[in-house]
Amino acid sequence: MIRAALIAWALMTAPVAAQELVRDFGPESATETLRLRSTTDIAVLGPVIERFLETRPGLRVAYEQWGSNALYGLQASDCAAGRAGADLVISSAVHQMVDLVNEGCARPHRSAITAALPDPLVWRDELWGVTREPAVMVYNRDLVPPAQVPRSRFDLLDLLRPTESPFRGRVATYDIERSGLGYLFAFADSMEATTFGGLMESFGRSGAIATCCSAEIIDGVAEGRYLVAYNVLGSYALVRARRDPRLGVVAPLDYTLVLSRAAMIPSTAGQPRAATQLVDFLLSPEGRVALEQALLIVRLEDGESTALDLGGAAETLQRPIALGPALLIALDAHKQALFRARWRDAFPETGGAAP
Repeated sequence: MIRAALIAWALMTAPVAAQELVRDFGPESATETLRLRSTTDIAVLGPVIERFLETRPGLRVAYEQWGSNALYGLQASDCAAGRAGADLVISSAVHQMVDLVNEGCARPHRSAITAALPDPLVWRDELWGVTREPAVMVYNRDLVPPAQVPRSRFDLLDLLRPTESPFRGRVATYDIERSGLGYLFAFADSMEATTFGGLMESFGRSGAIATCCSAEIIDGVAEGRYLVAYNVLGSYALVRARRDPRLGVVAPLDYTLVLSRAAMIPSTAGQPRAATQLVDFLLSPEGRVALEQALLIVRLEDGESTALDLGGAAETLQRPIALGPALLIALDAHKQALFRARWRDAFPETGGAAP
């Protein structure tokens, strides 16, 4: 049974939340409907779902797009109540997904395709990493001179150091109180980087902005309200940069976090067979091609094909976020409280959890 603290936290962060968008894929005459809940933008993952359905005329996918904290709360609530809801869940907040699996909220699936996954991308045959997306820095090409483009966290610190820096108040990142993904990236940084303390101090001193979500941050950079955005999910940034020449996207040279969105079949799924088919498709060669075309698989070794700036280096140091119990540290109540307090010191105006 889900522990009481998890339920309380999940419901507190999103008590009246609803899905952000809804869209149905497949024929109305389909005899089966798979309910997919995901944090992935429908516009990004939709073409992959359409590819999956091409050879499945009897299946329809009801796609619900959610914010990560709201989705976590809903799945925790469904699990605790034994209530049917989603047939498949895909979230970028993979620490929350590990917690749901750890609490018995998932059902296992094993196939030749899932069995072939490397250990960091599968846990207990109940959670699978289905994408490959870097955390990047985004900048405005029109407003940031080439010599000032930050190519590492050290460069970003240097830009923020001068008292009269033009970057004061014009650097943005995720608000960890509102974004489960933002919390995950920031926590991973705190465990990984010697620069983390300096970044927090510099963000606070320079009036950096913490805000809710990828689209808002990327819009702000494109429009010039922000000059640089830090730790943005690279898939979304690269999709926008494809059609907006104002945007530049950099994989930090000191190290680049790499996220694999996690897929889980809830224990209460009403269509588990269809869910396993979609999981296997996403991990199949055909599914990988579709995901790469959607920029949900980004190869850091080949920045030229995606417009990802690798700073002239042959490769950047990659830090994949592995699926497994180590991620539960990020949800430890004591560590969370300390980490959030430290965050509020740097971003006192963030205002807490989203409604």
